[in-house]
Amino acid sequence: MNQKEKNSVAAAVAIAAAATAAAAAAAAAASTTSTSTNTTITAATTTTTAATLTNQPTTVTDNASTITVQQIVAESTSTRMSSVSVNTSDQLATDSATSETNIWENVLSSPRYVVAPMVDASELAWRLLSRRHGAHLCYTPMLHSSVFCRDPKYRREALTSTAEDRPLIVQFCGNDPNTLLEAALLAEPYCDAVDINIGCPQAIAKRGRYGAFLQDDWDLLRRIVSTLSKSLRVPVTCKLRVFAEIDKTVKYAQMLETAGARLLTVHGRTREQKGPLTGIASWDHIKAVRQAVTIPVFANGNIQCLQDIERCIEETGVHGVMSAEGNLYNPYIFEARYPPSWEPALEYLDLVERYPAPPSYIRGHLFKLFQHTLCLAENKEERENLARNSTMESFRNVVYALRDRYLPYHEGRLIWQEEMSDHNLKLPPWLCQPYIRHLPEENIQKLEIERIETQNETIKRKFRDEEGNEISRKRLKKLKRIARRPNRPAIIVKRGSDLCCDCPNPVSLKCVHKLCRQCCRNKCFTENLDCAGHRNLTKTRRQMAIEFAAKRKAIQDKI
Repeated sequence: MNQKEKNSVAAAVAIAAAATAAAAAAAAAASTTSTSTNTTITAATTTTTAATLTNQPTTVTDNASTITVQQIVAESTSTRMSSVSVNTSDQLATDSATSETNIWENVLSSPRYVVAPMVDASELAWRLLSRRHGAHLCYTPMLHSSVFCRDPKYRREALTSTAEDRPLIVQFCGNDPNTLLEAALLAEPYCDAVDINIGCPQAIAKRGRYGAFLQDDWDLLRRIVSTLSKSLRVPVTCKLRVFAEIDKTVKYAQMLETAGARLLTVHGRTREQKGPLTGIASWDHIKAVRQAVTIPVFANGNIQCLQDIERCIEETGVHGVMSAEGNLYNPYIFEARYPPSWEPALEYLDLVERYPAPPSYIRGHLFKLFQHTLCLAENKEERENLARNSTMESFRNVVYALRDRYLPYHEGRLIWQEEMSDHNLKLPPWLCQPYIRHLPEENIQKLEIERIETQNETIKRKFRDEEGNEISRKRLKKLKRIARRPNRPAIIVKRGSDLCCDCPNPVSLKCVHKLCRQCCRNKCFTENLDCAGHRNLTKTRRQMAIEFAAKRKAIQDKI
């Protein structure tokens, strides 16, 4: 056993001894003060003592030592709990419920408005912007556990944070309990909880067998949640999608709670509801889960404004509501404000100056903030500049250009006139506003119409030249290529059928000796000749070598 291991074991033994001594002291104090009834040390008190002992500063050399320390503390805590008597089962249930509620209240500060984990979107600068405008809790983007463990740069960028960026939950994806635990232990000092992503429905999650595609393996999920909850000092949470059946969804949530999850975020859509088939999220599923579990629950889905958040809390009884797209298109959503798009855009760019983010992240945020404005034909140049450039100066120039164009309308100095296609009232395009998805039925009809139109065009399409004559597609492409090169001569001189004088290969048109390249090279070498066409300067180079040798000899003779 080396010195590091000895130190780790010594620290573990010290902590275990302290835990045992504390338990004995607590039991002695309780027995002294109790007179009429048996004294009971509640589960909540035991949990608090264990947490206090675990949070004591200790010198740990590596992850293996950390796990050993926590296991020893857990064992000592288990021993103390087994020696404590409980008056009634009702009291134990009450204390357990109080403990779970304290996680939401004490650890996470009772958050109601939550910013979702969003890949390439919920980076530090955006989280700080959201917190400035009403967000109580934020998640990091989804982090791949295996990459997080092996790549220090990825880990450093993912954990970038500040003092005001709390409470913060770090989300991981993966399907190996040990890898997820290793990643969570690395992130534990920098967050308030660790979340397991079991709700991502994308194709990449299916290929990697993580996210919502872990729904099919409850045993694996149980091992993952149990492993993390037993080994981490921070709470373990899960973000999940629902099944089509409410009963199965409830059993799924109860399984996660039993495995050790301390908070659930329920997205009220199934794994198949994505892209054009996104549809409406089911709050009935969320309500059923909230009523079936004793741990805090967040709701996710159908959130486009603050009124949706309040209505969701009222209808489902959840502790808080998570927003993803609603927050991306309007970061002031938690303040019930619809500002002109350039206000959050400039505020976000100022934050990026202090806390840098990749250009792709910045571009994505600006496209969403100005989504309705950039769809207008008059802003085509700004849209192209935003797509092509990657510097902060170019991003600011786009924002300034759009602000200067629409600020007179916003201030009422000019009147905005837009054609009305229906009788619904619309917000002006320069204001931040939610992105409205079409219902799946409408999307299916639209895709079918486009398919039929494309098919008809393919059948009836005829290609014609400038004179109106019907031509083939291949001929049309050739005419277009010729049109793009007007200076090129229309008549191309074809190579003649002359052959080399010394071999059956075609003669080179530029050769002064009327030979092919190889024969010309041989002739110049043997007969001391030049060929400008083949750039073969054998005679010239030999003459230069002779002159150089003569000059060198003359210099040596003088010396």
